[in-house]
Amino acid sequence: MRRLAGLGVLVVLILVLGVAQLVLPGIAAQRLRDRLARSGRVLSVQVDAFPALELLWHQADRVVVRLQRYRSSPQGLATLLNQAGDVGSLSASAAELDTGLLTLRDASLTKHGNQLTGSAQVTEADLRTALPVLDSVTPVASSGGTLTLQGTASLLGVAATVQATVSQQNGDLVVTPDVPFGGLATIRVFSDPRLAVESISAARTPAGFRVSATGSLR
Repeated sequence: MRRLAGLGVLVVLILVLGVAQLVLPGIAAQRLRDRLARSGRVLSVQVDAFPALELLWHQADRVVVRLQRYRSSPQGLATLLNQAGDVGSLSASAAELDTGLLTLRDASLTKHGNQLTGSAQVTEADLRTALPVLDSVTPVASSGGTLTLQGTASLLGVAATVQATVSQQNGDLVVTPDVPFGGLATIRVFSDPRLAVESISAARTPAGFRVSATGSLR
């Protein structure tokens, strides 16, 4: 009788785990879809976990997200990435990503462990919309994890060309004008204690340039 009871418990346990494996990933994917839909248009969401019960502790093996449009500040994106810290592998893309100041096109992000790699298309039209004083911005050098941009700006009828270096400083993303004492005018464009930027690069494209960056969750 004890053996039969033990066998019965084992069968029930297997059935519960089997049902959880079938049901929980779909529930987790729907919850993530609903959350992302508050700020954009979601094309697809996939969540994989084995055993699926780890989803109850907000852990997953793999998450794939495809978005048509999404709107979020850099701080909001950092929060989402931090919450993805318990996801082993993440692949996300958005045809249009509105950061509040600048719109990025064909943006993608991958995560393996704590390492992050992202890229996006920046068009000159979107740059001029974000900063009307800019006439153009072009990457002129990209090496050693830093990026040098050259831009032409017009203000009160006066045009000027200046270069600036985009780099990481203690895990933050900063822009430093390449002029005497430019360090005094360094602008910190991204800073979050949960995310460290490690490198940034760019390549010229017909409509602007494509920027890529690497980083890690702290």
